[in-house]
Parts: sequence; C-alpha cells; structure tokens
Amino acid sequence: MTIEATAPTRVDLAGGTIDIWPLYLFHPGATTVNFAVSLDATCRIEPRADDQIILESRDRGVTFETSLAAVEELAREERLELIAKLVHFFKPEAGFHLVAESKAPAGAGLGGSSALAIACIGALNRFVGDRYPPSKFIVIAANVESTVIRVPAGFQDYYGAFYGGVNSVRFDPDGIRREALHVEPGELEKRVVVCYTGEPRLSGINNWEMFKRHIDGDPEVFDIFEKIRDAAREVRGALVAGDWARVGEVMRAAYPNRKRLAPNITTPHMEELVETALASGAVAAKVCGAGGGGCIAFLCEEGGRESVETALAAREGAEVLKWNVARDGLVVREV
Repeated sequence: MTIEATAPTRVDLAGGTIDIWPLYLFHPGATTVNFAVSLDATCRIEPRADDQIILESRDRGVTFETSLAAVEELAREERLELIAKLVHFFKPEAGFHLVAESKAPAGAGLGGSSALAIACIGALNRFVGDRYPPSKFIVIAANVESTVIRVPAGFQDYYGAFYGGVNSVRFDPDGIRREALHVEPGELEKRVVVCYTGEPRLSGINNWEMFKRHIDGDPEVFDIFEKIRDAAREVRGALVAGDWARVGEVMRAAYPNRKRLAPNITTPHMEELVETALASGAVAAKVCGAGGGGCIAFLCEEGGRESVETALAAREGAEVLKWNVARDGLVVREV
C-alpha cells in the first residue's frame, strides 16, 4: 500500500531566530508568530518486493539507489542528505521507493526543509508501523535536521508544518507550546503578498552568526532579541484583536531592528523590492526566514494587494507566489 504525506510551509510574521535553543531561554516569554501556506512538501512511499531503497527528489532532479543492507551508510550520504538521514533514523526493514517534492521555490525561506522533514517523518513512521507517537515528530525533525545543516535548528517551522493554521509558538523553560490563533484565513489571504526574490537565502550562515554573538554575550544582540520577542508578542495580540493597523505598525518597527541584528538579511535587490511594494500599497515588509535572499512577505493596506502584486511582478527576478492559508498541518494517507 502506498503512503503519501503532505505538510505545509509557513510565512513567519514575527519572532524569528529567537526560536533556536537555548537562545529563547534568555528571553522570558519568547514567542514566534507564523501561518502555514499551501506550498506543501510531499513524501510518497511505494513499497517494493525486493530489498532496494530508491530515494528521489522530483524538484531537485536527484535520484539514487541503495539497499537495506547498506542503510547504515545513509548516515554519511550527501545526496538528498536530509531524506537519507531520516531513512537511516527509521531503519526500515522492507524495500521502498520514496519520492519527495516541494511546491516552494528552492531557498525560499518558507521553512521548506522543515516541512519536508515533517512530511517524510510522517510517511516513514507509518511505513515502519507507527513506531513513534506524533508528539515525537517535531523533536525528531529538529534533531535530524540539525545534523544536516550543522548548526542549531530553530523550532517554529516544524509547528507550522505539523499543525497548519495560524500559530503563536511560545518557548518556556518547561517546554514549547503552540497556540492556534483564531484569525480568519481570508483576511491574511487578501492582505499578505509573498514575493520570491529569485535569490536563495543563506539561513545557516545568518542564524549561526547571530547565535554566536548572543552566546558570546554581545549586549547589543541581547537587546535586539528582547525587541524581537516583544514585537512577536504584540503581533500576536494585534492579530487576535483583528487590529491590522497595529500589526502593520509593529512589523514596520521590527524591520530595522532585524537589520541591526543581521545587516546582510537583505540584498540590494531585496531592498528595491521593498521600496517598490511600499510605494504601491504595502504598509510593512517581513523578510521570511533568516534572509539573505528567499522570500519577502508584505502586509498590504485593505484593498491594496492587487496593486502590490502587479508592481512586484514587473520587477526583474521577482516572482509573486500564489498560496492559501493551509488550515491542516501534516496529513498522512494510505492510497
């Protein structure tokens, strides 16, 4: 029986980078806010009658084959490294063909690798007989992905992929808690434009530099993280209250603070796109993920989304993405 799992990517509105352990422990009340989008990651597993394992990424155009006897070697496999390490973790006992695919552009900063990890974990766990409860999926994903990117992984992306919807994720000493925010999806869909810049982001580099400065006790970095936390909490409150003007105010104030933390979060091309959008009906911009490329989310004034999309689409290299709020998170099916 074929197993298919899907998990959505996410757009982060506030609080990024503070979701990396142990940084959030230094900022009581650390929070992130994001919403899941329909640019899904998909993992499909087709059982085989032999002991062969075929791993394939449709969007990357990479396929390779190994065997159950060589599953330990997948821990050191560099082709499709994330998928290979996940297969190694689950250690299946039957052959299969795994096909992975993502609707999000490469390096979009939308948490695509995290969504793929959640989708693959959902499918592989079902394939091996539901070995782990779903409550373990996020921890498995974060731990395995950290061994791939070789720097600490942030946690917020996995919550968007696992749960879907609009999320406030709070990080406390006794654990991480996700709160579903009751925001009308249609409001987000008519107010937010997501534009891919055409430049893949550099999340591992950006986040690691911030991480090191924080751990080294840089007082400026500590203050910036305090402001990141406060902005996320204010965005959460404004979203719950339906106060879109306040959401825009907080996002505008957060933009230069984020650039203080990482000046290379934007490129000259990204700054040009921000200027274009703000001149065409956008009220605030948020670089998705760690930046240095990838996507930018723009909050638009009511009725302004179309004009912002038109202006951005006219810029060379920019791609306005089509999406809907993903109401569901991880879904695993047997077909």
